[in-house]
Amino acid sequence: MTTPSGKKRIFVLHGPNLNLLGLREPEHYGHDTLEAINQRLCARANAEGITLEVCQSNAESDLIAAIHGLFQHPADFVIINPAAFTHTSIALRDALAAVKVPFIEVHLSNVYARESFRHHSYFSDLAVGVISGLGAAGYEYALDFAIQRLKQR
Repeated sequence: MTTPSGKKRIFVLHGPNLNLLGLREPEHYGHDTLEAINQRLCARANAEGITLEVCQSNAESDLIAAIHGLFQHPADFVIINPAAFTHTSIALRDALAAVKVPFIEVHLSNVYARESFRHHSYFSDLAVGVISGLGAAGYEYALDFAIQRLKQR
């Protein structure tokens, strides 16, 4: 699945409250802003000749609609931080299952070192992999993996 220009495409989805990165609980989520993370990801993907698009929403329905949009505008890989929806959203899980695009689940904090309700994910069993607790670098590691996987195809 490539863009009309022939480029591979990676789609990055950020869940609720991630727009507050750099402000909200930096002891858990770090000091990087979402804009800074997205800029680094876009620069890295662009250097590899890959189109990277990002979407952040605090609304579950917007994230589901963005995933459904992959039927009309396919992506080769998805990187998703479902944030709090990780532990609550069967609907978001079903949307990812429906589009059948491989994805990596990313969490900035180590969810297993936090409250017990954060230990369960509705996504992990569908994901190619899960990166948890490595801060903003987790997104970069996920992108590096996705790039390598796309190069192998």
